[in-house]
Amino acid sequence: MRLKTSIWVAAYLRRCQSAGVFGAVRRRGAEEAGAVFVKVATMDGSATLYVPAPQTVYDDSRPIERLFTPVSKEPQPEPSVEERLTREIRFDPDAWIVETEDKAGRHFLDLAR
Repeated sequence: MRLKTSIWVAAYLRRCQSAGVFGAVRRRGAEEAGAVFVKVATMDGSATLYVPAPQTVYDDSRPIERLFTPVSKEPQPEPSVEERLTREIRFDPDAWIVETEDKAGRHFLDLAR
């Protein structure tokens, strides 16, 4: 059984803040099982967007994990990331948007499962 999205987001933000990375919920989605989109702003006008990984990459023996994949390998201009988020919200109004700010682009998503 997977953690409620609201609990996962709170834990993720605490992990970021413990490393000195500012993070905030920009949009609250469904408490129980909303998809989470994480925007990592590098404070130079660009950002990387992490989206839920496709179901095909999940390990059936570990169904509680939340896996993420970056939309692109390199940071993108923030307006293009915002356009993508707008499209995602239109498609899935239950989605969450979490934003962090870190010059080094650290995301900690590999630690927050």
